[in-house]
Amino acid sequence: FMATYTASRPDCFIAFASTVPGKILPVDMGKTSLICQKGAFLCAQDSVNVNISFTKKISSGFFGGEGFILQDISGQGIAFLEVDGDLVEKQLAPGEILKVDTGNVVAFDRSVRYEIETVKGLGNIFFGGEGLFLTKLTGPGRVLLQTQNLAEFAGRVAQFVPTNN
Repeated sequence: FMATYTASRPDCFIAFASTVPGKILPVDMGKTSLICQKGAFLCAQDSVNVNISFTKKISSGFFGGEGFILQDISGQGIAFLEVDGDLVEKQLAPGEILKVDTGNVVAFDRSVRYEIETVKGLGNIFFGGEGLFLTKLTGPGRVLLQTQNLAEFAGRVAQFVPTNN
């Protein structure tokens, strides 16, 4: 479902905020179209299209951390993306590969190939602290990353919450 908000008077405006400290990134969709992680889309003008995009590989869906569903954002107008922490923008050359923790991916151009791969080596799996899987992004195209992985952040904060034990 998509809620629509309309200011009732000319001198009114509608504001949105991010859920955690970070940035709200305005993107002119007339100049690009993006595939986003499902939590990145915040809001957009009515002329922007938001559709579901399924990952192509079944392993990405099961092990990628974001499930099978991504969001495909296109059309005309401004879309606003929620970026947890700081924004890191990377322009990948054709064939250039970037491997990153899945929770740090915000969005990428449609021209970027998206896969999930297993971390190699038992030492990396057990002691690396990043989990078993990485997102592999292959250029060409733009990749938007966030410096804060919300799930990891929540886990770190939870260890300081007092319990009744």
